[in-house]
Amino acid sequence: MLRFIPLIFANLRRRRLRSLFTLFSITVAFLLYSLLAAVKNGFEANVELAGADRLITMDKVSIVQPLPLSYAARIAAVPGVTLVTHATWFGGRYQNDRSMLITYPVEPASYLAMYPEYLLPASERARWLRDRRGAIVGRDLARAFGWKIGDEIPIRSEFYHRRDGSDAWDFIVDGIYDNKDPSGDVSSIFFHYDYFDEARVVDKGMVGWYIVRIADPQRAARIATDIDSRFANSSAETKTGTEKAFVQGFAAQTGDIGTIVTSIGIAVFFTMLLVSANTMAQSVRERTHELAVLKTLGFGNPAVLALVLGESILLTVAGGTLGMAIGVAVVTRIGNTLREYLSAFLIPPRSLALGVALMIALGLAAGSMPAARAVRLRIAVALARG
Repeated sequence: MLRFIPLIFANLRRRRLRSLFTLFSITVAFLLYSLLAAVKNGFEANVELAGADRLITMDKVSIVQPLPLSYAARIAAVPGVTLVTHATWFGGRYQNDRSMLITYPVEPASYLAMYPEYLLPASERARWLRDRRGAIVGRDLARAFGWKIGDEIPIRSEFYHRRDGSDAWDFIVDGIYDNKDPSGDVSSIFFHYDYFDEARVVDKGMVGWYIVRIADPQRAARIATDIDSRFANSSAETKTGTEKAFVQGFAAQTGDIGTIVTSIGIAVFFTMLLVSANTMAQSVRERTHELAVLKTLGFGNPAVLALVLGESILLTVAGGTLGMAIGVAVVTRIGNTLREYLSAFLIPPRSLALGVALMIALGLAAGSMPAARAVRLRIAVALARG
């Protein structure tokens, strides 16, 4: 196969403009594939990473309605519950940056215990636990703003003002966390709930929602019912469900992204298949006489098949590789801009591997019919036409 590469390149250079346009079409297709894969991962990554042993308890009416902090002890007393922590949406912005940061006041020790996937060096963890004004920030966020350990960062909140009337909250960067999973969150800010609750004006003693770890995921529905029954007919009734369902609820608000992305991808690749197949068919028709001469010189059907399929695969792999390389660069470039909406806006390794498989499959599919025609070519008939 390798000995045919110079001949394959010569055939592609025969009609340079046509080859370039086909290459460009394939490049655009795989660029679109890369961007769609990043969008799909951004919406679905948190769903996939949701813990099977974690439940979310929120207000029965809406998640924007807070719950009393006193609920924590009552939830912890439910049989099957092993750990309880909480989080509250803060909605912060840094300096003049227009993007809203994913920012939560939490109880540090229990929150880190609830999410062991957050990787934080022991020294930074200890520092954060001691420092009431301290915060930990995700690796991507720290890289985007150039934050370092010990930096003081003012975060403005659109929802919570301090007792002095200011909307600026000053934090010290005590740690920069990573995530065990490459698709996991590394774009958030977490700080002390006690510091936040002491200084805010409204909703003191309230939290946004509770995260509950259970001993047996098989009993999730039963434990969720037990939790909600404890607050039935109260002024703040609750609704408890699995963390996966909680995250899926947010994703569902924008529609079935997976189906949308898959539908677009199928349409694009079907179009590219027609374009590539047409290109290869024209190329084979134009070289009917030459293929007959090659057969006359001793090129067997396997060699002719390898020539045609090799040309098709080389074209699709070259265009696909270029498109995905551009896609990775674009996703990396704009990922920080989209962190407010898609914390995991990146192309996962499995999508890159699938992209390579699609390149080869597209090349084989586009070249199969022209290759079959070349194999069936009768030397005498082809030479008579020439």
